[in-house]
Amino acid sequence: MDQVSLVIILFAALLVPLVMAKFKINSLPTAVMEIIIGIVLGPSVFNIVSMNSSISQLSTIGVIVLLFLSGLEIDFSLFKKRRAALTPLEKKHAVNLPKYSPVRLAVYGYGTVIVLSLLLAAMFKITGLFSDFWLATILFGTISLGIVIAALKEKELLSKAFGQTVLLISVFGELIPMMGLTLYASVYGSDSKSLWLLLLILAVAALMLLRFKPFFQFYQNINKSTTQLDIRLAFFLIVTMVTVAESVGAENILGAFVAGIVLKLLQPSDSTRERLDSIGYGFFIPIFFISTGVDLNLRTLLTSGKTLLLIPLFFIAYMVAKMGSIWILKLRFKAKNAFAGTALTATTMTMVLAVLRVAKSMKTITTDQSGAFLLAALLTCIISPLLFNKFYSAEKEDLVKTSVHFIGANLSTVPVAQQLRKGWYDVQMYTNHPENYQTYHAQVPVELMENFTPVDLEDHSVFDTDILVLGHIDAERNYQLAKAAQEYGVKRIIVRFEDRNVLNEHEDELRDLGIEVYNTPEANITLLRSLIESPSTLLMLRDTENSIYEVKVVNHLYTNVQIKNLQFAQDITISQVIRNRKIIVPNGSTTIQYGDRLIFTGSKQDAPRIRQALATAN
Repeated sequence: MDQVSLVIILFAALLVPLVMAKFKINSLPTAVMEIIIGIVLGPSVFNIVSMNSSISQLSTIGVIVLLFLSGLEIDFSLFKKRRAALTPLEKKHAVNLPKYSPVRLAVYGYGTVIVLSLLLAAMFKITGLFSDFWLATILFGTISLGIVIAALKEKELLSKAFGQTVLLISVFGELIPMMGLTLYASVYGSDSKSLWLLLLILAVAALMLLRFKPFFQFYQNINKSTTQLDIRLAFFLIVTMVTVAESVGAENILGAFVAGIVLKLLQPSDSTRERLDSIGYGFFIPIFFISTGVDLNLRTLLTSGKTLLLIPLFFIAYMVAKMGSIWILKLRFKAKNAFAGTALTATTMTMVLAVLRVAKSMKTITTDQSGAFLLAALLTCIISPLLFNKFYSAEKEDLVKTSVHFIGANLSTVPVAQQLRKGWYDVQMYTNHPENYQTYHAQVPVELMENFTPVDLEDHSVFDTDILVLGHIDAERNYQLAKAAQEYGVKRIIVRFEDRNVLNEHEDELRDLGIEVYNTPEANITLLRSLIESPSTLLMLRDTENSIYEVKVVNHLYTNVQIKNLQFAQDITISQVIRNRKIIVPNGSTTIQYGDRLIFTGSKQDAPRIRQALATAN
C-alpha cells in the first residue's frame, strides 16, 4: 500500500500540469493545485492515499530542496549600488526615474509586516482567542516563498524589478520567521544551545563559500556527463548545512536556505541551475506539495466549532499582516500592481507547517488551533494567487527597449545606430571629437565628451547600459575601457580591435574574458566567404522585409523543446545553434537547451516579438 500511495502521488504530479495546460487554468500556481489535489486524494475526500514513512521522507527532502532553490533565486546584484540606466529622454527631462531600489522597498515592506503582525498577535491575546503572543507573531509574519516563486516564474517576473521586490519581501517572510522560530524554541523549549550555536551555521556557510570559491572556474575542464560535479557540490552543500542546522537545534529548512545562498554566491552556470530546477521541480517538490494536502484531514478539522471560528479570523490576520506593503510598493509601481504584489505575499504555507510542527512538539498549541492555522494558510494559497493574477499588469519599466551605448561616432558605427533605433533598441552615442559631433548629432543621439577615461564614462552613466559597443579606432583605448566596463558590470561588451601587431595579446585576453571582439578585415573576409559559399547571404542582408537575428534563450518555456514544436516555428528559420561556443547546424528535431544562442532569419515585424519571448528570463 505504501508503494501504491507513492505511485498515485507521482502520477498526480505528472497529471496536474497537463490538466492545467489542457483547460488553460492560469489563475492558480501549479503548487497550489498540487496541494488541492493532495486534499482530494487524502482522507479529506477519497482517502486513496495515506502518509507513510517513505512519503514523509521524500516530502521532507522536497521542502529542503524547495528552500535551497529559493536561496538560489536571490539576485545579489540588487545589493550593489548602481545608477539606473537613463534613456536620452529621461536625461533631458529627469522624470520617471526609479527612486526606490527593490532592496529598499523590500526592507520597508517587510518592516510593515512585522509591525502589523505584532499588533494582530496582541489583539488575539487580549481577546483570548490565541494566547501565545510570540507564536502568533511568527505565524502571521510568514510568507510562502515557494508559492511566490512559482507564481512569479509563471508570469516571467523574476528578472524584473517588481518580481525581485516581491521575491525579497518573501525571502524576509521566510528567513525572519525561521530565525524567530529557532529563538522561540530555544527560549520556551528545552534546547537552549541553539541561541548561541546559531552563529555556527553562518560560520560554516562562510567556510564553504571560501573553500569552494574557485570551484566553477576550473570544474568545466574535468567535468564529465558521468560525474556531474556541480550537482554533487550542490547536494554536498545541502546535506552539510542541513546537518549543521539540525545539530544546533535550528530547523533543517534554515540550513537548506543558507546552502542555496552559498551556491548562488559561488556563481554557478545557467546549465547548473537548470539541472537543479529539473531535479527539484521535477520530482521532490511536487511530492512535498501533494503530501501537504494529503496530510490535511478536513473531515476531522471541520467538526470542531472552535476551529470553524478561528479559520476566518486567522485568514484575515494572515492577509491584514501584509496589507501595509501596498503603500510601500506604490512608491515605485502602479497601484494595481502594488495590491497584486501585496496579495501574493499574503500566501503562507511552508513556514506555517514548520512552525506548527515545532509548536505541537513543544505542546504550546492545541490540535484545533493548529488545524485552524493550517486551513487559513491554505485559503491564502488559493485566494492570494487569484488576486495576483487578476490585478497584475506589466509595468512601463518592464517594457523599455534594450539600451545600447556606442563609444565612438564614425562611419562604421553611426549607420548601425540609425538602423537599431528603428527596432527595439534605445541608442545613445558618445564622441570626444567636436567635428564628429557636428556631423552626426542631427542624425542620431550623440553626446560630446572631453575625455574617454573610465571615471568620465562612469560619471556620464555610459556604463549603465545593456550593451556597450566600443567602436573607437584606438585599439588600446578600447582594450582599457572594455576591462573597466566588465569590472563595472556591463552585461554585454562588443569591442573593435584593429591592432595588427601579432605580439599584442590583448585581443586574446578580451576573448578569454567573454568580451566580443571584431575588426574590419576579419568582418570583410567573413562576408566575402559567406557570399562565395552562400550566395543568398547578401540577399538576406539587403532584404528590407527579413533580416538575420541572434538571441540567447533564457526563457524556460522554450527550453527542452524541439524546434519543430516551437509555437512560432513557421515564422522564423533557425540556421545555427551556438551551444558552449560550438556551432550546431539544427533540424526540426533539434532540442533547444537553456543558454543556447539561436541565429535565425525572420520578418522585421515578427522578429522583435520572438526575440523578446525567447530572451525573457523566468
